[in-house]
Amino acid sequence: MAQLSDDCFAFGGPLMAVDEAVRLIAERVTRVADVETVSLADGDGRILAGDLVAPLPLPPFTNSAVDGYAIASCDLPHETARSFPLAGRVQAGAAANAAERGHAVRIFTGAPMPEGTDTVFMQEDVSIDDAGRVVLPAGLRPGANVRPAGEDIPQGTVALQAGQRLRPQDVALAAAFGLTELEVVRRLRVAVFSTGDELASPGTPRRAPQLFDSNRFMLMAMLKRLGCDVSDLGILRDERVSLASGLKQVASRHDLILTTGGVSTGEEDHVKSAVESVGKLVLWRMAIKPGRPVAMGIIGGVPLIGLPGNPVASFVTFVHVVRPTVLALLGAKPAPLIPMPVRAAFSYKKKAGRREYVRVFLHKREDGTLEAQKFPREGAGLLSSLVETDGLAELEEAVTRVEPGDSIGFLFYASLL
Repeated sequence: MAQLSDDCFAFGGPLMAVDEAVRLIAERVTRVADVETVSLADGDGRILAGDLVAPLPLPPFTNSAVDGYAIASCDLPHETARSFPLAGRVQAGAAANAAERGHAVRIFTGAPMPEGTDTVFMQEDVSIDDAGRVVLPAGLRPGANVRPAGEDIPQGTVALQAGQRLRPQDVALAAAFGLTELEVVRRLRVAVFSTGDELASPGTPRRAPQLFDSNRFMLMAMLKRLGCDVSDLGILRDERVSLASGLKQVASRHDLILTTGGVSTGEEDHVKSAVESVGKLVLWRMAIKPGRPVAMGIIGGVPLIGLPGNPVASFVTFVHVVRPTVLALLGAKPAPLIPMPVRAAFSYKKKAGRREYVRVFLHKREDGTLEAQKFPREGAGLLSSLVETDGLAELEEAVTRVEPGDSIGFLFYASLL
């Protein structure tokens, strides 16, 4: 289990910039040490525990890149076409015999190159004469249409680095080496709960002044997309002693604690005092909108992150605080979010020194450029603004105004996890 000192998150200062927060998280969080073996089929989304060194070259043998005819480059026609007698036929998966000088071998894509040949003519570029000889045109370069052994990845080189979050293409690469298992970092154990007497859990009775808890389910879904094992602790009520007791017990069994709600400074926001009674809380205010009130703390060496109660603020701060924390705890390689440039189709004012994320629709104009249209209503409590839009427009700290036609950064929701 990851163990952190009480001051590892003591960043200090007033409002922290988003990029600085992500950098400090990556620097100060220590990854979990436990490793497990999973089948190749279960590798997608997991974090590779160590470098994967190529056990064989890819491709493992020199082969033809096309259907055609293989010859030795010393026999290549230079001035005019030349006919060659055929000496054999090699299909993919079949062994190839050595070829005679001055002869061509019928060969198919993926088939091993016969000894003595090193160049392949595409079948579309040749003809067969009346005597059954293949007529090869002049001008082909030596070595054309051949895939040398190790052309893709040489044997003994690092094919995948430790910390790689495995994707389908990475799993395919491991399969190409003949591997059936992978060593990966064990899944992160994360406890999630909401706070607030104003919340009722779906499936339970809701009193008139209550809301059904939505944040907890959103955050658990986001954590699962990051490959975490999630413990649902439900709703903890606004009572300091029971909160403190619950947090202490949870910390002993998890790598990260994630809460939503109760992190502001109101009289009924008890997360701060509860954490301080069993650990250390460093209130961390980020220069971000929506989502400035974010709490970070340490309980028994286990990090705790408290996100705002408004769903949009909770979503945005998860992306910029929880996501990098989870990846750092797993020892994953940095995965910065890179906005795609699009054209704004709205006007907007903002304060300098704060990064803002605006919910937008994306559509293509007649000239082919992509344009972002702002969701028509404001408010960090509007779940519909997340459901009905395509992503977030990122307005950096130096920006104070956006006008139609300005270039802005856009992040698809699908790119955030």
